[in-house]
Amino acid sequence: MAYRLSLLDKSPVAEGEDASQALARTVTLAQKAEQWGFHRIWLAEHHNTAALAGPSPEVLIAWILAHTQNLRVGSGGVMLQHYSPYKVAENFNLLASLAPGRVDLGVGKAPGGLPLSTRALQQGVHAAEKGDFASQLKALDGWLTAPPAGADATDSLQATPLPPLPASRFLLGASEGSAQLAAELGWEFVYAAHINGNEQDLARSLDAYRSHSGGRPALLAVQAIVASTAEQASALATDLKHFRVHVNNGQTVNVGSVAQAEAFIRQSGATEHRIEPRESTAITGTAEQVHRHLQQLHQRYGIEEFIIDTPVSQGAARLKSLELLASHQLVAA
Repeated sequence: MAYRLSLLDKSPVAEGEDASQALARTVTLAQKAEQWGFHRIWLAEHHNTAALAGPSPEVLIAWILAHTQNLRVGSGGVMLQHYSPYKVAENFNLLASLAPGRVDLGVGKAPGGLPLSTRALQQGVHAAEKGDFASQLKALDGWLTAPPAGADATDSLQATPLPPLPASRFLLGASEGSAQLAAELGWEFVYAAHINGNEQDLARSLDAYRSHSGGRPALLAVQAIVASTAEQASALATDLKHFRVHVNNGQTVNVGSVAQAEAFIRQSGATEHRIEPRESTAITGTAEQVHRHLQQLHQRYGIEEFIIDTPVSQGAARLKSLELLASHQLVAA
């Protein structure tokens, strides 16, 4: 097999569960993923929702690092617009000092929630002083870059501690602009096809990253559901939906239900809006069928690593899906 498999986990809370059970399953998934040969696991950031138990990937990263041995662990991603780039750098320098060589910093541009949580997270922040997303990312990159050896630290500001091996840096995005920004800063780029699977956007973004990074391959995040039969996998994906909301202040957001779309519109105070259904691009089927699809993407776009998002809330089915995917890869390798 010519590509790696990694995981994105959102700590979904299944019906009848509480957050503690969902988070315990995330830890179990990380331990299983290490046994099954996955390369890394990333934790998502979502706010103000009872359906997902992970608003703070940094906290969960530390816990999973302590419960695994070799698996890379990271954020998929930190929603930088809410935070001080300096504080994000401190957090990930600390994590990288706790587990050198195992920590990934993935950064995203999305809010990770609806306007109510965004306003709460950004209360007191001076937007003009903070700057746009590109400025924030450049500031973060600067704080993560260690000063030259022997540099005078007197009266200087550093994001301490300085780890022996800094966290690897990834920008998560779904546009040419994000791809170019990642290349400009020397960050790895992850195209978020699990959010925007539009083939034209995918192709343009990957081409932009390759051309601006000197041919460096991007990673690709995809939704994939595997079961023993194609029919079973299809049944698990029955309720999987995507909608893109456009409001009159220029904001757009991707959501998973009409109810979430309507909540975004109410909370944003929009007077005009458009809800656009998006076709699901989840890859479903048996392990062989899903790997065949991944192989096609690998051959077409030169993808060397896939970040697998399995949007199944039932814990047993999600674990089984990922086990089947990993086991088939090991057999076929």
